[in-house]
Amino acid sequence: MFRRPAVAGAFYPADARPLHDMIQGFLSGATAAGNPPKAIIAPHAGYVYSGPIAANAYALVAPNRGTIRRVVLMGPSHRVGFKGIAATQADAYTTPLGDIPIDRAAIEKILPLPFVGYLDQAHAQEHSLEVHLPFLQEILGEFQLVPLVAGNATPEQVAAVLDLLWGGPETLLVISSDLSHYHDYATAQRLDQAASQAIENLDWAALDHESACGRVPVSGLLYSARCRGMRARTVDLRNSGDTAGGKDRVVGYGAYVFE
Repeated sequence: MFRRPAVAGAFYPADARPLHDMIQGFLSGATAAGNPPKAIIAPHAGYVYSGPIAANAYALVAPNRGTIRRVVLMGPSHRVGFKGIAATQADAYTTPLGDIPIDRAAIEKILPLPFVGYLDQAHAQEHSLEVHLPFLQEILGEFQLVPLVAGNATPEQVAAVLDLLWGGPETLLVISSDLSHYHDYATAQRLDQAASQAIENLDWAALDHESACGRVPVSGLLYSARCRGMRARTVDLRNSGDTAGGKDRVVGYGAYVFE
């Protein structure tokens, strides 16, 4: 069973060549500097809005091509309400750039957790995972994917999943989230700066429903990162008013790396 693209042609180009060209353009314009991170948080809007911000995180991952062989990708559920973490029974996720095999052994490893289960409906139309895949294919080439959709879950539950899948240099963790939604430009800047400070402080308790649509998976990563003594760093912080939209009603986008 293959999970087919749901937002190709809407959030990003549906054809391989223009999709490749767009992502490479974003990556060539990235300005972030630093070492390859263990984990990133990156946004999941349409590429014209959040692609340049996501590229600043992915450009730092790119030097680990050939080392990273597995990506644990977790994003929030926008369409299906449920408790816990949703895995998929699909054998691969498909994008215009090709198929990405699912790491079934990794999924089997977390299924014994009582708050993890199969729920393919949560994956079918969910864009928060899908928009990251072409970026990952461009920078990593071949890899296996562990796609997980977060419903209503605690930071401790998300952290328990991440800890089981943490691995070593062969595993990259990607958390998908946008920041504030539909405020005016100045209000969004204030809210997104506060959210970024909370992320850098690994202070998941300071995040609320106004901070980020991916607050659940973000909080779990912050919980794990604090337990492991990691450091979080903001590598980009903008909103749709800075990229492709007006400034009266914007969505915030941040890119963060964990080292």
